[in-house]
Amino acid sequence: MRVDLSNQVALVTGAAGGIGHAAARALAENGAQVIISDIDAAAAQTAAADIPRSVAVRMDVSSEREVEDGIDRLKKEFGRIDILINNAGVNTKYRVTVDQFPIAEWDRIIGVDLRGVFLVSRAVSALMVAQRSGRIINIASVAGLVPLRLQCAYTTAKSGVVNLTRTMAIELASMGLTVNCVAPGSTLTAMTEPVFYSKDASMAERARRLIDHIPAGRIATTEEVAHAVLFFCAPLSAYITGQVLCVDGGWTAGGYLRDF
Repeated sequence: MRVDLSNQVALVTGAAGGIGHAAARALAENGAQVIISDIDAAAAQTAAADIPRSVAVRMDVSSEREVEDGIDRLKKEFGRIDILINNAGVNTKYRVTVDQFPIAEWDRIIGVDLRGVFLVSRAVSALMVAQRSGRIINIASVAGLVPLRLQCAYTTAKSGVVNLTRTMAIELASMGLTVNCVAPGSTLTAMTEPVFYSKDASMAERARRLIDHIPAGRIATTEEVAHAVLFFCAPLSAYITGQVLCVDGGWTAGGYLRDF
């Protein structure tokens, strides 16, 4: 897919690796000036060195002060932001029921995965409203549509992102903005590779069970998720807003793969 994003400025949060890095690359390859934002400044610099037409900035999306100061600096440097990809997110190693879930972990995950999307969207949408144009794409998860056991904070945050997307879409449509959501299923990244390709027998069996529930029979690549992001940025997608696009190999289509 080729999209003309020439003369457009795109901000991608959590773009030092994984889906964010792939999305940043896709936008740059289609002509956008890309701002790679990440809480890890060194990793953001490394990513920017690997992607044409990109610069790196450090930003903790859970910090109101950092977000507001960071967006103010970007406004002064670039004058505008045309595309925002809210990708920054975290999960946890804890796999316990809600009665045992650590409050600190709840606050951390909600702070980045949901509050972060709100804070960055709040700051950037103000610029876009003044421009009377803009595209916001939030990266949620299939967990935002179908609850997962033992991940109460993550599923709550991602379901919040889904409905925040819809809320922003209906609030901002008359001002020339579109707001959409990409909901990836299992995706191969540096963080998930140990899960799907572990030499540990129990982890390998868990990975097999996960893949068995995906009709496509495999997990996604980051490039496939980035392609969905690019679709929402395309000029011909200007009439699409408030939508959730699952990139999950059919996992949320419903039903069971096994025969009864």
